[in-house]
Amino acid sequence: MPISAERIAQIEARRDELSALMATGDLPGDRFVAVSKEYAEIGPVADAAADVRRLRAEAHSLAAMTKDGDEELRAMAAEELHANADALGEAERRLSLALLPRDAADVRSAMLEIRAGTGGDEAALFAGDLLRMYQRFADRHGWRVELISASDSDAGGYKEVVASVTGTGVFAKLKFESGVHRVQRVPVTESGGRIHTSAATVAVLPEAEEVDVQIDDKDLRVDIYRSSGAGGQHVNTTDSAIRITHIPTGIVVIQQDERSQHKNRAKAMKVLRTRLYEAERERLASERAGARKSMVGSGDRSERIRTYNFPQGRVTDHRINLTLHRLPEILEGDMDELVGALIAEDEAERLATLDT
Repeated sequence: MPISAERIAQIEARRDELSALMATGDLPGDRFVAVSKEYAEIGPVADAAADVRRLRAEAHSLAAMTKDGDEELRAMAAEELHANADALGEAERRLSLALLPRDAADVRSAMLEIRAGTGGDEAALFAGDLLRMYQRFADRHGWRVELISASDSDAGGYKEVVASVTGTGVFAKLKFESGVHRVQRVPVTESGGRIHTSAATVAVLPEAEEVDVQIDDKDLRVDIYRSSGAGGQHVNTTDSAIRITHIPTGIVVIQQDERSQHKNRAKAMKVLRTRLYEAERERLASERAGARKSMVGSGDRSERIRTYNFPQGRVTDHRINLTLHRLPEILEGDMDELVGALIAEDEAERLATLDT
């Protein structure tokens, strides 16, 4: 449904109002910050609205010209009207996209959790492949990846790994990665050359800041114990491992990768804040949207979302029925086509329900 002329006028008027407010120089500091933020947010929307208004006015004039004047002028007007229709359609789509409600978490960094699923050692190796894929994708976008915790598999790869991906807009690009990723290939340990299927689970959570989640110390049970497993001599000689239990929710976070008890606690609290923040986001989203599931999936970690088929060199995303015969490139972090398709499908689904 086209955006009404009244709505467009309101958008442009609001931008002008905010511009005038900032020009007075009389706003107190906190008010100026709030007005500046709203002005920056409405700017692209108002620009898109102005394009629609201009192209609609041109269409009206051109339509009138096709009915008056000599034959040559009418023909020229008809040709321009056809081009205008294409431009107007694209401008209205841009405006509709600009008006879509934004997920406030899209601009945030993200916590990436990968866990080996069915498939034993092969699943752990695949979990390692996924981590490297996301690390390379992050490199392409100038993001920083820091391992928070990792449980290595004896045969290589990871039983479980948690990483922080830091940068602007990380969550917006990675949020559709949550779910079950399946791999079909011949394991290196398979002497008969048979194709095996294994899986790993990915969860992407927007990182929380301390101001986002208030955690009361009395709601925490903190256990300190001696680290175990790989990690060097210090592992069995210092009580540096931390297990934090958030009593109200039952969420448990264990961190033992650092030599320092203080560092382990800081990392554990970072993970705990992120998980509590995501739980609250899910609760609010469920209330607002009636637990609506988008076309690209609910983000449910138990939902199978993608298959990586090595013999055929293809990657298939089952949510949008997209198959790309570029498996090696995707595993090297060349994921933009795949990620872009998921974002576009989500936008299309939300546009279809946009109330204008």
